[in-house]
Amino acid sequence: MRRGDDISGSIDWVTVMLYLVLVTFGWMNVFAAVYDENANQSIFDLSLNSGRQLLFIVASALIALVITIIDMRFYETFAYILYGILLLVLLSVPIIGKEVGGNKAWIGIGSFGVQPSEFAKFVTALAVAKYMGSVGFRMDNLRNQAMLFILIGVPMGLILLQKDTGTALVFTSFILVFFREGMSPFLLIVGICAAVIFILTLLIPHPIYLHIAIGVVLLGLIVMGKKRLRRIVLLTVGALLISGVIESVDYVVHHVLKPHQQNRVKALINPDADPLGFGWNVTQSKIAIGSGGFFGKGFLKGTQTKFDFVPAQSTDFIFCTIGEEHGWIGSFIVITLFVALLLRIIFLAERQKNRFNRVYAYSVASIFFFHFAVNIGMTIGLFPVIGIPLPFFSYGGSALWGFTILLFILLKLDAHRGEVLQRI
Repeated sequence: MRRGDDISGSIDWVTVMLYLVLVTFGWMNVFAAVYDENANQSIFDLSLNSGRQLLFIVASALIALVITIIDMRFYETFAYILYGILLLVLLSVPIIGKEVGGNKAWIGIGSFGVQPSEFAKFVTALAVAKYMGSVGFRMDNLRNQAMLFILIGVPMGLILLQKDTGTALVFTSFILVFFREGMSPFLLIVGICAAVIFILTLLIPHPIYLHIAIGVVLLGLIVMGKKRLRRIVLLTVGALLISGVIESVDYVVHHVLKPHQQNRVKALINPDADPLGFGWNVTQSKIAIGSGGFFGKGFLKGTQTKFDFVPAQSTDFIFCTIGEEHGWIGSFIVITLFVALLLRIIFLAERQKNRFNRVYAYSVASIFFFHFAVNIGMTIGLFPVIGIPLPFFSYGGSALWGFTILLFILLKLDAHRGEVLQRI
């Protein structure tokens, strides 16, 4: 055995413990989401989601073990090969895949199904890390920036072909990695501004008011600033672009988005407009979470859960079970655990000795943050319902395995952070 092969003493056990606590608590809540007190059910019952989830957890443990055994150089050396194989698999999904929940994103193997898009996250993270870790890489180079957006854009586009918009949007989280590694914050600021303008346009019934506000702001900036022609032209072009975005919102909502996507936008803006229709999911979700109060109703005592008021209770809306049965205290603990995991990953990222490891670590942090923030946000009405799982909590093997692989590759790299990778 070579020096460095035994990582039991150098692996970050704090992160491992956070992972185990989250997975265990998630498994208990999957059981709570499907529990029927009149059926004398067991958490180990393989006919229930909780029993199957236990099998997925055992498989995750085996996957984590294999990851720690594989030589650390494998992940950088074969990053592009894994990326190419994954793209081929994603290409095949619309052809041979089966449709589940309106998305043709699964490859069926008998009664078992695998969602390749969940594995696209860690593979893309490896490819991005390898490209950014290459000798002579500069983040301010436009060619490099274009290549990075191609690396995340191709799998994102293939996943969109599977009608899985939620998972595709996860790949936008890589922009946070690019920003950390030196990319100008311009794109990030533009994206945030576009989102704000989009929401304001939906909230304000008459866009003319927004156009007037933009005109007033433009006039104020021109009057208060230096009267240079270049500056005035840039401000005017910017104002016109913003006005164009405002005018395009109505077209996008009514002609580009599909009916179910339009309903999700409407539910975000005003869920009370149709509480029995498109606002049902969010309305029932908030009722379930709010009914838990401060201490919650108790484990396996959630009434909203028992009567199936919230759809996808054990998957996308698993946080409702936490809020109802464990209350504000339980929700706070879960959020604290996730924040602790994110901060720990960032800590690991900052102590890496090479760029490949650091970029991969920040990719892991960004993906987890997107899932955590958006999933919880959509259950309380802060974000539209886009159907992405809460890491380690939502029922499903593909998601659990994907998150496990993401995290344990990072732990493997961190355990050997003092070694110099041999580049090819």
